[in-house]
Amino acid sequence: MPARVVVGVQWGDEGKGKIIDILASRADVVVRSQGGNNAGHTVENGGEVYKLQLIPSGILYPDTLCLLGSGVVINPKGILGEIDGLEARGVSCKNLRIDPRAHVIMPWHLLLDGLSEQMRGNAMIGTTNKGIGPCYMDKAERSGIRIYDLVHPEVFAEKARLAGEIKNRLLTDFYRAEPLDLDAVIEEYTAYGDRLRQYVADVSVLAYNAVRENKEVLFEGAQGTLLDIDFGTYPFVTSSHPVSGGVCVGSGVGPTLIDEVVGAAKAYTTRVGAGPFPTELLDATGDELRNRGHEFGTVTGRPRRCGWFDAVIMRHSVRVNGLTALAINKIDTLSGMGPLKVCTAYRKADGTVIRDFPPTIDELAECLPVYEELEGFDGDLSGCRSFDELPASCKRYIAELERLCECPIKMVGVGPARSQNLERA
Repeated sequence: MPARVVVGVQWGDEGKGKIIDILASRADVVVRSQGGNNAGHTVENGGEVYKLQLIPSGILYPDTLCLLGSGVVINPKGILGEIDGLEARGVSCKNLRIDPRAHVIMPWHLLLDGLSEQMRGNAMIGTTNKGIGPCYMDKAERSGIRIYDLVHPEVFAEKARLAGEIKNRLLTDFYRAEPLDLDAVIEEYTAYGDRLRQYVADVSVLAYNAVRENKEVLFEGAQGTLLDIDFGTYPFVTSSHPVSGGVCVGSGVGPTLIDEVVGAAKAYTTRVGAGPFPTELLDATGDELRNRGHEFGTVTGRPRRCGWFDAVIMRHSVRVNGLTALAINKIDTLSGMGPLKVCTAYRKADGTVIRDFPPTIDELAECLPVYEELEGFDGDLSGCRSFDELPASCKRYIAELERLCECPIKMVGVGPARSQNLERA
């Protein structure tokens, strides 16, 4: 039984939810290892659509153990709302477990997220204002509040008051904002802790034992490789590690226990938020891609920026994640669009052509895409149920992506349903 990781390999929103749902249906354990409720997976299951933010996709399968690792940051109100929403739809959350080391998003994190973004003005990052970055800041500063603290009222009250007094000084003295009522915060969050206590368990031990017992374990990623705080387009990134290495750190499972790393991508490229985007199409073709692909954020509803497939990005993702396979979604979106372009390299301002993704956005911002034009394909692909049923020109497009990305493509998506995911041996 493999331990398998699924990661996004562009700027997020690559359709990981469907891939994860398919693999979660075969898994005994599903683990989320980083990020918070700033990320979302849209999953279509049993004719129902679920928009999950924190809870692993395995929750839709009653016998699957679902784990939130120490690398996740948790908004207690948000996760309880998600639990209540799922339970109301008949989905049990009894198999959910949360690591006591996971950090808690507090009200001051939400306030500081928005205030700091406002202060940046035109240099704003494009944060979702969910408090993710400020929570990770406190974690790195070693002043954060963890789930363990939250479910122990006396410990929590002491730590929350100390942290809250410091944050109130920051809110009032620096941002000229109103202070938080700490008594009210402590009372509210203590009640959240009472409800969440039943879910707390050592995720590292549970995940490790599952692998050792030869169970099938799926580690699901949030966001995408180019949003990684080290290997993404910094500073226009998230505050955690969406790359495969982040799975090990954020779940407490060593790298030698991972068997496969699957990268989820689109047949074109999208991103939300600011920052350089070499293949972005600021024209009618970009609008057509956005409308055809329904490219609007799961959590925020923001329209996504759209562009042609970028093989430079993909080679970067293959390398930093150690990908063993790719899953290419939304290839049906390209049907009928005529000749298709694929970025094979970048041309710098001095005329130099590079094949590797540059390490800084200053270098990336000066890059122009070097395109290869490929034959398009026509027809409704949504009814295809095997790779062999795809048009020959579509197969050639996929084969060229494999060559350029230097990674085998094992899954191809021709629609949102699970039955519209074509698997190759």
